[in-house]
Amino acid sequence: MSKITKKEYGEEMEKGFNLRTAMEEASRCLLCHDSPCSKGCPAGTDPGKFIRSLRFRNIKGAAETVRENNPLAGCCAQVCPYGKMCEQACSRTGIDKPIEIGKIQRFLVEEEKNQGMEFLKAAEPKKEKIACVGAGPASLSCARQLALEGYSVTVYEAQDKAGGVLTYGIIPTRLPQEVVDFDIKTIEKLGVEFKFNEPIDASKLEELKNDYDAVFVGAGLWKSKMVDIPGKDLEGVVTAIDFLREAKTNTDQLVLGENVIVIGGGDVAMDCVTTAKQLGAKATIVYRRTIEEAPADMDEVSFVQSMGIPIVQEFAPAEIVGENGHVTAMRFEGRDGESGLTMKTDQVVLAIGQAVGDDVADIAAGENVFTGGDMVNGGKTVVEAVAEGKEAAEKIADYFNK
Repeated sequence: MSKITKKEYGEEMEKGFNLRTAMEEASRCLLCHDSPCSKGCPAGTDPGKFIRSLRFRNIKGAAETVRENNPLAGCCAQVCPYGKMCEQACSRTGIDKPIEIGKIQRFLVEEEKNQGMEFLKAAEPKKEKIACVGAGPASLSCARQLALEGYSVTVYEAQDKAGGVLTYGIIPTRLPQEVVDFDIKTIEKLGVEFKFNEPIDASKLEELKNDYDAVFVGAGLWKSKMVDIPGKDLEGVVTAIDFLREAKTNTDQLVLGENVIVIGGGDVAMDCVTTAKQLGAKATIVYRRTIEEAPADMDEVSFVQSMGIPIVQEFAPAEIVGENGHVTAMRFEGRDGESGLTMKTDQVVLAIGQAVGDDVADIAAGENVFTGGDMVNGGKTVVEAVAEGKEAAEKIADYFNK
């Protein structure tokens, strides 16, 4: 087994802006009247407005715009696929390159934290009580919005910390935990109560429906998909969810192979292979299609490549080979139907997708139950989950106001 080191694990991928560089980047903004960048944000964070404020050195006003519109502003500043959303819509794209909106947002959230800015205040208390199931992006977003409107909100979380995928599924290289904790702190200050180590299944949901006036279920995708090939049950075969969770919460005790193969082509696969490499293993990623067809964000792919991690393309898993019950190699079949590949390995990480857990799979919206986030959309981006949480809060408020 490989020796665990923390030399690189946890070091951020890229440094953010300081005041000077943030102002310089904001000065490139064309101050478009219609702000297409703002229309490109699912959560309505309104980059056009906060960049305009920054241009006039109104840092507090800019930070206020960010925080008021996006409850997970810090997290989104780190992990949003800006190139597919607000930055893609930026009018500057047709001239040279889009404004680096994500890095400006990150700077403003850091200023909010460093200067102790506080913008949010809950409305007068209302009589209705709401339970949110899960403490991931959708539930956190829903809870924040409802708390702002004066509702009493309690969040039930199966794990011992809030954040969901933000805390347990994204490596600190991309998203430092202190960023997650700060976003959650701004929600807690509104009076949102958290109950940890409280898994909710269909039967317990019935209790919540009786105890609360409305329930929002925003459970994540915590059931890993498996490959149906020989050797899948060998020791040394792990799922991406378990691998990333152990790396973040129990690094010193993580069982890490010397030669790690990660199967998959999404952001989660990129996180897994990066983690293995940073913790001292020889890591390789194998994907059944070309990297151009991979669902992973290209910035993540570029980061993996910059670390010198091999990406083997167009080979699908065929068999996991083992001795004495433990993985020793893995065999692949080429996409062309003729090629074959065998690779030495003592650990295989399966990052081929997640699904809704069996305990919440049968939960559906109805009566006073509302749903949203990954369990509904199949697993999209953090900012889209934030948007769905805000939309669910509006539906719940409308439900009470009928």
